[in-house]
Amino acid sequence: MKVVFRIYPDGQVIALFPEESDKRTGGTMSYMHIGQHGDADYHGVIQQTKPATEAQYLPLFNELKSIGYKDLQVRQKAKLKWV
Repeated sequence: MKVVFRIYPDGQVIALFPEESDKRTGGTMSYMHIGQHGDADYHGVIQQTKPATEAQYLPLFNELKSIGYKDLQVRQKAKLKWV
């Protein structure tokens, strides 16, 4: 599963799953420490954030692995599959 890790100016890291859409909203599935799963505006998040370094995203990556995400393929950016 492809995942893009981005960091907001306040230091919060978000995981975006560009190949997973929320059919109800048209958003991209996402995950954060606080709030956990949700949908996000992929392009909006990309504009508001910077790429997270491995050191910045590692805690969130490990959390995803601990809740059952396997074979995560980290990308800097990815095309939305359903667009």
